[in-house]
Amino acid sequence: MPFRPEREAPPTAGLPLGLSDLTGGAPAPLTALAAAWLGVEQVQLECSGTSALTIALATLHEHARSRREVVIPAFTCPLVPLAIRRAGLVPRLVDVKPGHFDMDPQRLAEACSERTLAVVPTHLGGRTADVAIANDVAHAVGASTVEDAAQALGARIDGRFAGTHGDIGFFSLAAGKGLSIFEGGLLVARDDAWYERFRRVSRRMVRWQPVWELRRTLELAGYAALYRPLGLGTAYGRPMRRALRRGDLLSAMGERFDADFPMHPVGRWRRAVGARAFGRLPSFIAATTTQAAARVPALASIPGVHVFKDDGGTWPYLMLRLPDEATRDAVLRRLWSSRLGVGRMFLHALPDYDYLGELPGGDDVPNARDFAARTLTITNSPWLDDASFAHICAVIEAVVVSR
Repeated sequence: MPFRPEREAPPTAGLPLGLSDLTGGAPAPLTALAAAWLGVEQVQLECSGTSALTIALATLHEHARSRREVVIPAFTCPLVPLAIRRAGLVPRLVDVKPGHFDMDPQRLAEACSERTLAVVPTHLGGRTADVAIANDVAHAVGASTVEDAAQALGARIDGRFAGTHGDIGFFSLAAGKGLSIFEGGLLVARDDAWYERFRRVSRRMVRWQPVWELRRTLELAGYAALYRPLGLGTAYGRPMRRALRRGDLLSAMGERFDADFPMHPVGRWRRAVGARAFGRLPSFIAATTTQAAARVPALASIPGVHVFKDDGGTWPYLMLRLPDEATRDAVLRRLWSSRLGVGRMFLHALPDYDYLGELPGGDDVPNARDFAARTLTITNSPWLDDASFAHICAVIEAVVVSR
């Protein structure tokens, strides 16, 4: 008998919102709560992680006009190069280490020069990158580091929060993240002097856009109502499966991004929703970490399957590397259109998104393309029950063994 789950699992383990998050008073401003938790002096709130990155880079460029290149891994979110260009700068790609998403240290050093404004070490799916190496390489040429912790709010490196190890760091509060106000971004800095500079640049680049804030308000209300096992099929599952049937993988992945992304202040209600939900975030991270620890061994025991793990990371999903692209695709043919929260992290390495055009350094990134071709993700949502997870493991093992 075929396996038929009755509920839809999300692709990532996001913190669900409750009725108490939507009404009533906030315990403190969201930025104050985040700053106290992260152990930083201040936090600046922007309307997305992409907007936060744009503000950070534009601020850095004000103080280093001769430097225009921003060095990034060749496998990351396509919004990153779009943010770099929005700041008036040039993205330069660096290949990743074999079988990994972090930048290859030698290739990173070769890419950096007196033209480099910033290096962007990137944590993906709660797994952490080596920020110390990025700091060393960037600082050696007079550049800064902007730590991309968009997918790693709550992760720790050597006991300190990811996002606070670079010169500047940012986090995403997008839909499905650990904490979500549907779209939002937190910006932090090691040197407190940067905050006034961030605010000045934000005032210049960010404009009140009531239509966009109304849209985000309605989307957040819908997220609160439908980010449930019985509502996700309508909000996420059905559109994703329609896109897969059309062969429109960009839409299935939600990766049709526009260079003219919105940059506007976050409204009072969405800020308050985030503040009211914030207190539950640490326990949610602890619960999903416990669940991941219980499930990783089953996946790691499958021959040819590598599960990415580290100490201190968060677990929005489990990230797997399969033996080859054909095996990965065979697994996805059986599981991607299911209701089980199986999918891909990003569709391509950055040079292979047509809408990004030419990217310096993109002509020599074989490891990034290999990583994109061999990886898949499994949700770590508490709504994926043990029977469903066991089914996923059985399918992966059957496919791997048969090839």
